[in-house]
Amino acid sequence: MRRIAVLIGLAVVFSSALIAQGAREVQQASQTQQATMHRVLATSKTSTMQKEMQQAGDAGFRLAAVMGGETAAGGKETVVVMQKPAASASKFEYRLLATNKTSTMQKEMQAASDADFQYVGQTVFETAFGGKEVVCIFERDPSVPSPPKYVYLLLATTKTSTMEKELKQVGDAGYVVVGMTVAETMVGGKEVVAITRKPAR
Repeated sequence: MRRIAVLIGLAVVFSSALIAQGAREVQQASQTQQATMHRVLATSKTSTMQKEMQQAGDAGFRLAAVMGGETAAGGKETVVVMQKPAASASKFEYRLLATNKTSTMQKEMQAASDADFQYVGQTVFETAFGGKEVVCIFERDPSVPSPPKYVYLLLATTKTSTMEKELKQVGDAGYVVVGMTVAETMVGGKEVVAITRKPAR
């Protein structure tokens, strides 16, 4: 009887330990799921978005998603979602490049890359004058001393068949597509705009 009682006691202790461990794992999983903070930014002005994204970046938030469109409350806006792990102490810097001239965008993208900024997204802003701007978002992590350098090339055309030919040409030269939008530019009208890049030598 004594042996049975001991075995029963050990079984109870072992079961209690398993239950406690399971509870800790559930609690840890719950904490992990709740450990990401978010900010949603919405505006129709690129200058305002630049300021708000930088404020969020200074607080440790990083770009998660961006989309231009029409919201129920604000009308035609661009919405940006930024997020950060609750325990993160990192900070990020942002540059929004906005233009309706593809040649200008090409120069600004390369200048941002030369300043250690990386392409992270693009969308289309509708301006107060009724036009549309292609907006590219570049990010820099100050904690990374020597980020990889890239050479950027912007392709814009009104014909998808032409875009395929141009992508083949730049692909043969080592470029890869990192983003694409369809926008109405000042020079070309409604164009397919593709952002490509390759590692700088």
